[in-house]
Amino acid sequence: MSTSEAAVREQLTRALRERDEEIADRWVALQLEQALLGTDISEAELREEADSLIDALVPGLESDVPADRVVTSHPGLHEAVVGLSMRRAQAGATPTATSLAVLALKEALLKAVQRETRDAEELFATAVFINRLLDVAGALSFETYVEGREEIIRRQSQQLMELSTPVVRLWKQVLAVPLIGTLDTARTQIVMENLLQAIQDHEALVAIIDITGVSTVDTAVAQHLMQTVNAVRLMGADCVISGIHPSIAQTIAQLGIDLSTILTRATLADALAAAIKLIDGPGPDGEAGENP
Repeated sequence: MSTSEAAVREQLTRALRERDEEIADRWVALQLEQALLGTDISEAELREEADSLIDALVPGLESDVPADRVVTSHPGLHEAVVGLSMRRAQAGATPTATSLAVLALKEALLKAVQRETRDAEELFATAVFINRLLDVAGALSFETYVEGREEIIRRQSQQLMELSTPVVRLWKQVLAVPLIGTLDTARTQIVMENLLQAIQDHEALVAIIDITGVSTVDTAVAQHLMQTVNAVRLMGADCVISGIHPSIAQTIAQLGIDLSTILTRATLADALAAAIKLIDGPGPDGEAGENP
């Protein structure tokens, strides 16, 4: 570290220690004035973020890490920037607004240093150092925001898939999974996991997979169905597929898909009747027995 950089760091550290409240207030005011939030985060929350980041800057500057690596290498400072970015992501702010909000700290820091010195060379050296320091913080906040939003989207997609594949108890020891939309590999896995767990929990003997809401059936969809049926059978339960309307039946026949080993019915009601017969057997009059 050069003598000039050490002097700049010492001066900036002193400003952060002695004028921390002033810097925090200025940074919060800049974000509010320049509309850099992109969300309804409160002024109190902004001040809490400012205090946290300023507190983390001091030990980071006191380390021997170069300016362009302080933010990424110092644990406390890295955590402060990441935490700010994640909170903004969860609140719905844009990545640009989040990055610009972090970069607005430059002006607040330089303003505080100007109160310590008017020397042009010192101010220029400090401005260069602050830019090197906070440009990395801005980039890190943008990257963290994007990763955070992607994780939120993945989690929400997972939750939506789980909600779109509910397992319903229709009768004692009879479960049903009404499928709607496209049946891909990821969704098949969720259907299988939820259904197998429900079979175990309810000690079910029959599982009905209703595909009335599935718009198209191709070879891939048929393979997914077969995987689910085989998994259900391994759990010791029978499987019935319902909702095979004429167009799907024609498609299955044209594709040469063999469902002959699987009990199929046109409607969910027919599938339930078949499931009850599988459990109870036919009654004296040929109808299904009672098993509420």
